[in-house]
Amino acid sequence: MSIRRTIKTRRAMTAVAITTGLVLTVAGCGGGGGDGSKSDEGSSSSKPAKGSGDDGNKEEPQDPAADQVLAEVRGSDGVSLTVTSAERDEGGFLTISGQIKNGGGKFWIADKWRGDEHELRKNGASMAGAALVDQEGKKKYLVLRDTEGRCLCTKFDGGGVDTGQTAEWYAQFPAPPEGTSKVDFQVGAMPPASIELSEGE
Repeated sequence: MSIRRTIKTRRAMTAVAITTGLVLTVAGCGGGGGDGSKSDEGSSSSKPAKGSGDDGNKEEPQDPAADQVLAEVRGSDGVSLTVTSAERDEGGFLTISGQIKNGGGKFWIADKWRGDEHELRKNGASMAGAALVDQEGKKKYLVLRDTEGRCLCTKFDGGGVDTGQTAEWYAQFPAPPEGTSKVDFQVGAMPPASIELSEGE
């Protein structure tokens, strides 16, 4: 009887050992599957990371505050002028830039914006007649020009802007003193646009 019990006990222990081995083997396989799922989770978690990176990239184009409107004025002919940047540059210059939109019913000719000075007439349709006025300092600044009278400003191809169209523009001036943070920009018969100056990078 004792021998039979010993044999039964050994068989039971062997069965337990085999079962334990099978359980460990299955667990090991499951662990491998877990690794696969972990790598899947890693790849899925990396996707949101890339997504968040993409979100960051989407915000970058908004950095250069190109779409920031500093001032906007409208003329009687349906033309609107927007100032989007007014930055001091190295060398004592001030660059003003923005957009012109022709909201009128006909082609807008920019020749009246070239200025009244005889020297500026050779610039044709341009921003050559633009000026800055420092009300506090009581000083007027004209667009910079080279020795031949060519302005450091936009010259409009085709002489102006077609109806419903927009055009980018810029004009460069001598920079007002450092203490001056606000000036009035004016060109042609447009109303003056009051703008805040900013330091260039």
